[in-house]
Amino acid sequence: MVTVVGVRFKLGGKIYYFNPNGLELKLGDSVIVETARGVEFGTVAMERREIKDEDVVSPLKEVIRIATEADKQRVAENRQKEKEAIKICEEKIAAHKLGMKLVEAEYTFDNSKILFYFTADGRVDFRELVKDLASVFRTRIELRQIGIRDEAKMLGGLGICGRTLCCTAYLDDFHPVSIKMAKEQGLSLNPTKISGVCGRLMCCLKHEQNCYDELLKVTPNVGAKVRTPDGDGIVSSVSLLKGLVKVKLEKGDENELEEYKVDDIKILRDGRKSRADDADVKELKKLEGK
Repeated sequence: MVTVVGVRFKLGGKIYYFNPNGLELKLGDSVIVETARGVEFGTVAMERREIKDEDVVSPLKEVIRIATEADKQRVAENRQKEKEAIKICEEKIAAHKLGMKLVEAEYTFDNSKILFYFTADGRVDFRELVKDLASVFRTRIELRQIGIRDEAKMLGGLGICGRTLCCTAYLDDFHPVSIKMAKEQGLSLNPTKISGVCGRLMCCLKHEQNCYDELLKVTPNVGAKVRTPDGDGIVSSVSLLKGLVKVKLEKGDENELEEYKVDDIKILRDGRKSRADDADVKELKKLEGK
């Protein structure tokens, strides 16, 4: 076992493990740490704990010190310099006529490097742009192409629920989200209703899927033949979260439906799962991308 603390560098960013180096650290403490890209400023997001050796990427870097007021001031100054860097970079991109959209600029804590994050439809030859930027800033320049979901995470915003985007607020990584999840949750397959501001499937579909997986194991599909306390019948509709099904009884009125709890019926023959048109599914698959 090895003792670590978790440090996060951005709101909603991934938590990385560091050796606490004998320091008494609390949640929310600002710290200076050694990383693969140099000295960085971060925030303690996970208190000291012991984890298995195999869960740590070796060599484990150290927390150098608790951040001072001077360190915090330096970070604030870097944020201001980043705004100017974005402006300059956008002008250079326009001058080189490159098909790329600048999303964010980031100075490393020690100013040894500036990272520019951008989106583009395909690969971009930005070698001349890097040379141009290096001559202006007189430091190392790195350009990173990111996906549309990463762009939304960086820029932030509000979802259709009216709350801060999950990816910005707390998600430290993106998990696969599929059209199958939307279908199993009984959602409309209208792209505008199941997509986030990034234009991809909403991450909250993944949050709720475990619950739906458990309910689907015990709930019959529409069209299933079931035995109810009032006789056999065919399932006409399902309310998955309420645990209710509406059944058209074989011996009942043709237009009359009876409602039963899932626990009160027995599945005799399950129905077929609803299927979307193949062309529609192919179009919707585009929403699953990064």
